Amino acid sequence: MESADSRLNLLAREVVEPLGYELVGVELFQRGASGATLRVYIDREDGIGLDDCAAVSDQLSAVLDVEDPLQGRYDLEVSSPGLDRPLVFPEHFRRFEGSRAKVRLSEKLEGRRSLEGVLRGCEDGVVSLEADGRLWAIPVNRIEIARLVPVF
Repeated sequence: MESADSRLNLLAREVVEPLGYELVGVELFQRGASGATLRVYIDREDGIGLDDCAAVSDQLSAVLDVEDPLQGRYDLEVSSPGLDRPLVFPEHFRRFEGSRAKVRLSEKLEGRRSLEGVLRGCEDGVVSLEADGRLWAIPVNRIEIARLVPVF
């Protein structure tokens, strides 16, 4: 997930967490001259429904109107993270230790840009991923996109 800037993450976290939800991530997509889309992923232990998304959207929209962090027109979308949940923050990698994940890197690490394996933790900004018969140490700041791999 290409994360939005830290100010947007902070604003979203300040709205989402007091409402009892976890901020999974924030994405900002530019759509050229027609504006942008700001997508906010939320979660909680018993899942997310349409009413949850609407409540967060209403509150966050009001804060964004006041703070005005984005130039021009944009659409706000609030969504559950889905089965292939994005992993954005270090605590996500710790929480889902033992789960399968797919990671795409911003630059090659030992000749690889993409890895899929089992999360083995995250300490001091380094994710441990068991893939291809070995343990990979991946700096969080080199991860472009990381998602859980759904198991059916």
